[in-house]
Amino acid sequence: MVSTDADSAVSTTSAPEEPSGASSVEADQGPTFDSLGLSASVLEAVKALGYETPSAIQAATIPTLLRGRDVVGLAQTGTGKTAAFALPVLSNLDVYQNAPQALVLAPTRELALQVCEAFERYASNIDGVRILPVYGGQGYGPQLTALRRGVHVVVGTPGRIMDHLEKGTLDLSQLRFLVLDEADEMLNMGFAEDVETILAETPEDKQVALFSATMPAQIRRLSKKYLRDAEEISVKAKTQTNTNITQRYLMVSYPQKVDALTRILEVENFEGMIVFTRTKSETESLAEKLRARGFAATAINGDIAQAQREKTVNQLKDGSLDILVATDVAARGLDVERISHVVNYDLPTDVEAYVHRIGRTGRAGRTGDAISFVTPRERWLLRAIEKHTKAQPVQMQLPSVDEVNATRLSRFDDGITAALQEGEKIEFFRDVVRHYVEEHDVPEVDVAAALAAVLHGEEPLLLEPEPEKPAYDERRGRRDRDDRGERGSGERRESSRSRGNGQPLATYKIQVGKRHRVEPRQIVGAIANEGGLRRADFGNISIRNDFSLVELPADLAPETWKALESTRISGKLIELSEDSGGPVRRSGGRFDKSARYGKPDAGERPRKPRQKRKFD
Repeated sequence: MVSTDADSAVSTTSAPEEPSGASSVEADQGPTFDSLGLSASVLEAVKALGYETPSAIQAATIPTLLRGRDVVGLAQTGTGKTAAFALPVLSNLDVYQNAPQALVLAPTRELALQVCEAFERYASNIDGVRILPVYGGQGYGPQLTALRRGVHVVVGTPGRIMDHLEKGTLDLSQLRFLVLDEADEMLNMGFAEDVETILAETPEDKQVALFSATMPAQIRRLSKKYLRDAEEISVKAKTQTNTNITQRYLMVSYPQKVDALTRILEVENFEGMIVFTRTKSETESLAEKLRARGFAATAINGDIAQAQREKTVNQLKDGSLDILVATDVAARGLDVERISHVVNYDLPTDVEAYVHRIGRTGRAGRTGDAISFVTPRERWLLRAIEKHTKAQPVQMQLPSVDEVNATRLSRFDDGITAALQEGEKIEFFRDVVRHYVEEHDVPEVDVAAALAAVLHGEEPLLLEPEPEKPAYDERRGRRDRDDRGERGSGERRESSRSRGNGQPLATYKIQVGKRHRVEPRQIVGAIANEGGLRRADFGNISIRNDFSLVELPADLAPETWKALESTRISGKLIELSEDSGGPVRRSGGRFDKSARYGKPDAGERPRKPRQKRKFD
């Protein structure tokens, strides 16, 4: 094993054998791309892109792959491993052979597209080279047309590659290079069987490069079985998280999260932002709430059509969209320069997921900010993150009403200043205002105030002062609150058919239930926001398989009924109707964490192996 210390620690061993001895040397000088042995056309493209010095993983991997040896690369995301395998593959391509010569497997569509784009940049000086992304969610037509015409490099997800193999539309008989990118993530997502099937369909004499952030037993077994005399190259960063990222956290209860996020968005100076939630349904719900508060936000998750996903990412890049609400899998592979902030709206239970999430900002030397919402029960997760990353996020305070109002007034001032710069347009309105003042004998400042009120609309410019906290209830031994929060088995607890203020309740039925992955907070949020209700207007909520029962005021106003006609939860119309089945009861049982925190979405995972395959 040889170990060098540059920006990262790099070690190389023959794999799968374990090293028997070790020696350590200091690198006297760093390598350059000219010294790695790349072809002239690839080297020219690299220099045109402005790359000067290879990263640690590139310097160690490229010469090894150019010598024709298999490689197991252990490196985190963001270390430059795409170029580590793309540059040697392109240096050895035969553009006169139309059958696929290189196959890159990636766990997600986003990563596949990112890798494909990188290949195209590095191949800009190679005449006639054709690179094809192959992933689910995209129509088969363009893929089949490209495959019939002939391609040199295929970059795809395992599921869609399997579909083409089964249909006989992808010929791997002349494959020379195979790359498994983010191999541990592919196996974690359930692609192990697909990956092995694909490997078995490829020629035995191919060259294989396997890249993974970790080396679990399953990866070790895979490398022993399918790689020949592989060299193991390990790159370990000195710190687990980018030092360019400022990490902060906010202690907050679950019901406070939306308001807390809203205040942070108003006070923080951000360009683009990704807000991470645990479940797909929460991405839609939160994005909807942010849009209702005037922010340019949208959701991205496993249910979004690929064309829409690509459109959304482009909107984030060009500035027409500021906030992306995403799940871990949906955001994998995103590299958008405008992302200045990452918010962990739901703290991930996997520490590695935290590292990947905040790595969406602060890339390529840029600075970034990561803010995590931590509920009282999640303190242990925060401690685990601190221990793993060897970094201590700084606790932040919720922006106060005064801070939010100061920011709003500052933006109001900035808007006036910007408008005053528009010469001809302002001159016209000066004449309009001057005429009004002369005709009605009103001070100009009053006219300006009236115009500002008209333009701003019904929503107040400033937040109201925060109300005093409820008095301590000695009988109950805690502060008296109307909002009890979500309860264990998907219901809200109430003791009778009326609220504490005597308001009679009735039972209503909505056409969303467990199979739509709804949670009590979504029901409360959607109905309260759309119907103009308060949380205090809700009684019990019972979530059944195909529908849910909700206790609401018995005398719902006609305008509330009309507003709720078009209300959707998880993308489905709720179809509110009265139910005659009697009061909603709790089903009892112990506290169910999944009702509060949500289980991983089955829709985010790849399908299980089956006889007849459909889309990826």
